[in-house]
Amino acid sequence: MLDIRTIRRDFPILEQSIYGKPLIYFDNAATTQKPRCVVEKIEQGYYSVNANVHRGVHFLSQAATEAHENARKTVQQFLNAPSSNEIIFTRGTTEAINLVASSFIEGCMMPGDEILISAMEHHSNIVPWQIQAARKGITIKVIPLTETGELDMDVYRALFSERTRLVSVVHISNVLGTVNPVKEVIEIAHQHDVPVLIDGAQAVPHLNVDVQDLDADFYTFSGHKIYGPTGIGVLYGKASWLDKMPPYQGGGEMISTVSFEKTTFNELPYKFEAGTPDYIGSTALAEALKYVSALGLEKIAAYEDELLTYATHQLNAIEGMRIFGHAAHKSSVISFLVGHIHHYDMGMLLDRLGIAVRTGHHCAQPLMHLLGIEGTVRASFSFYNTKEEIDTFIKGIEKVCQMF
Repeated sequence: MLDIRTIRRDFPILEQSIYGKPLIYFDNAATTQKPRCVVEKIEQGYYSVNANVHRGVHFLSQAATEAHENARKTVQQFLNAPSSNEIIFTRGTTEAINLVASSFIEGCMMPGDEILISAMEHHSNIVPWQIQAARKGITIKVIPLTETGELDMDVYRALFSERTRLVSVVHISNVLGTVNPVKEVIEIAHQHDVPVLIDGAQAVPHLNVDVQDLDADFYTFSGHKIYGPTGIGVLYGKASWLDKMPPYQGGGEMISTVSFEKTTFNELPYKFEAGTPDYIGSTALAEALKYVSALGLEKIAAYEDELLTYATHQLNAIEGMRIFGHAAHKSSVISFLVGHIHHYDMGMLLDRLGIAVRTGHHCAQPLMHLLGIEGTVRASFSFYNTKEEIDTFIKGIEKVCQMF
């Protein structure tokens, strides 16, 4: 069992009050709070080993380089990637997907080729492909959903054609909480010799992700979703694909030699890491991964499932409650509406009670259109949340309902 009281002491922000009420933070799908060890790692990096990496012979540069590359190895171990050379640091999931969208299409696709995405994707896994479709003339096909908010796997199988070149789907929906059967998705795609990119932004904080077991070709996540700093993220890619893809950006670090006549590119992973990397952010991300690993992802998943079940049961007892997403396998996200109360009004009034939830379309407007709504209220839970907070949350919703 997790010691929640001890864990909460690692997160000072949870100790504050909002409008005179104890803060209840249920917006973890948007970003997670940071434990002391992560913030202290950032401070330590700037105060003790701050120097540009890879390029200096002096002590500080060597120390910063070692810390940065050790962070890469920590990510490799966290994902069980075969090699640290397949771990590319990005600014987050969005940049990682844009990188693949740009470089894979440039190096591996022709006009008229097809990519498959799903109806539950975040804008970050829609817009980059649309941009490239307009530039390169590729076709985007959409995997539909079932009534319970799960991928329609029969239609998915039927969507493949001789022009299909890539599948890009989310591991866990940030709206529905659906945990997609990504291993099966990948197996089916590989039967057609098609690689798969998995958007793992919502998955890595809640599940044990093993990219070798999944046989994922690309896997992405963001540091700030898993108790790390903002502005840092990861793209895992199989070397066999990354070697075929041209660089995403040009500049320092990604070069081997430069002349006015020709440039040769660096080896992996530096080929895709133009400019000075966020070596402070990478070490802080590694600290966050170590923190989560020490708690145990299996324990985290079990506790968060308990919170999800507890909250869902109480929400369903509220008159007029509509919960969106009823997959058999869900993560700790609940999107809902109550009666005719606008999601924005519900969120604003809950905020006055010290309860932080997300309102709106959650960067998934096509999914909202499919559901026939403009937006929802979204509560998303972490291992530092409690059943007592959920009780207060339920009372808050009931109070708002009484006002309307």
